[in-house]
Amino acid sequence: MARHSARFRDPRSTEYDVISLILVRCPACGRAARVIPAPDDSGRRSRALFLPRRMVCGNCGLSRKWSGRHVTLVHGTVQRATDPYFGAPLLLQVRTRNGWLWAYNLEHLDVIRRFVQASLRERAPWYDTGRKMTLVARLPVWIKRAKNRDEILRAVSRIHASLSATA
Repeated sequence: MARHSARFRDPRSTEYDVISLILVRCPACGRAARVIPAPDDSGRRSRALFLPRRMVCGNCGLSRKWSGRHVTLVHGTVQRATDPYFGAPLLLQVRTRNGWLWAYNLEHLDVIRRFVQASLRERAPWYDTGRKMTLVARLPVWIKRAKNRDEILRAVSRIHASLSATA
C-alpha cells in the first residue's frame, strides 16, 4: 500500500496557472518538447491564454510558433490529451482502466498526486468569493474516488518513469 498524507488544501490554481509550460511529444522526433510563451512584439494586449506560443524541442531543434486565435483546451479523459496550441500529444499522460490520466507539466502532475494521496481533501468554503472551478474541482470523478487512489498513484509513478526514459 502507498503511504497517504493526511491533508490536502486546494491551492485554488486553475488550468490558466499551469499552462505557461506544457510538456509535449515532439512531432518530428518523438522526444520531449516544450510549449512556452513566445516574446510578443506586436504590442497587442490579450489574455495570457492567447499570447503567442512557441514549441521548442531540445533534441532535434524543432521550433514552431503559434499566434492564432483559437485554443482547444483538453476536457475529459476518454482519449489521449493534446496541447491546446499545436495539437501535439502531451508527454505526461498514461492510460488507466478508467481513462487517461494527464498533466500539462510537473507542477500540474504534483497537484494531482498530492490531492489523490491525501485522505483529507479540503476545498475553500462555498461562501468564499475566490475561484470555484479550480484544477482540483475539475478533476474527473474517477480520480477523486478513494477506491482508485492506489491505481492513480501507480499511474503517476509510471508517468515519472516514462519522463526519465524520454529525457
